[in-house]
Amino acid sequence: MSTTPRLIRLSTAALVIGLSAATLAACGSSDPTAADTSGGSDKVVVGSFAFPESEILGEIYAQALEAKGIDVDRKFNIGPRQQTIPALQDGSINLIPEYNGNLLAYYNEKYTERTTEDVDAALVDAVAKDKLKVLDSAAAEDKDAYVVTQKTADSKGLTSIGDLSKLVPFSLGANPQFGDLGYGIPGLESVYGVKASDVKFVPIEDFGGPDTVKALVDDSVQVADIYTTSPAIKSENLVVLDDPENMISSQNIIPLISDKVDSKEIDDVLNAISAKLTTDDLIALRDRVEGDEKASAATAAKDWLKDKGLS
Repeated sequence: MSTTPRLIRLSTAALVIGLSAATLAACGSSDPTAADTSGGSDKVVVGSFAFPESEILGEIYAQALEAKGIDVDRKFNIGPRQQTIPALQDGSINLIPEYNGNLLAYYNEKYTERTTEDVDAALVDAVAKDKLKVLDSAAAEDKDAYVVTQKTADSKGLTSIGDLSKLVPFSLGANPQFGDLGYGIPGLESVYGVKASDVKFVPIEDFGGPDTVKALVDDSVQVADIYTTSPAIKSENLVVLDDPENMISSQNIIPLISDKVDSKEIDDVLNAISAKLTTDDLIALRDRVEGDEKASAATAAKDWLKDKGLS
């Protein structure tokens, strides 16, 4: 599989965090991925990637486990899978919220599974060789999506990606790699029959961020690649087009846990979270933390758990 935009976004963080970790190690300072040698083997150490959504999810996991009397430590903002998977292997962390499609791509770049069920099934064996385990995935997904304004959707009767044939010709704003990705413009033609010649590709560097949203809202582009948990989907009244052919692989939130700490009690807590976590929840949580409120990840997590009856 081609590298996804989320993996591309994380690669920059990987370089920065990797260099920072090396510098800290050279100075004898604490490394966030260093194995815990304090003897606290009964603790569950929850990690996260280096972006706000992952930290919020890590807090949800950590606080839910603490509510059940489980001793928890936190090591957030670690970096990409090139750091988190080794950290899980050496015991630096024991648990992390993952994204099922990108996790499978880490183990098999050429994976062909697309649905949640197929990706989850493939992950079981993929992670087992590292003595890791995936639990139940949530309905919540954070993945690329073809997005239009409500006005465009209503005027052209657009509900799914294939309906874009009603809109041609149109301009599409997305990250520069989107023109070559299998779920990008080539996929529009091969999967949904929307000819590439009818699409004017407008590269935008911020991977579904404010510039992309502005271009869509201003009608500089009529379609944009925006992540499904972007708060702009709600705030700007945007429409995510359905993908009935599963051209874009699932990216469900899924707990990844080490065999070292796994237990039925922990599994039950985490599976209960997955059973209630939706994409709309992720949008609202991100909006609280990244929007005007600037709530902490801990506060947003605490309130979500209380609202769902999980604390």
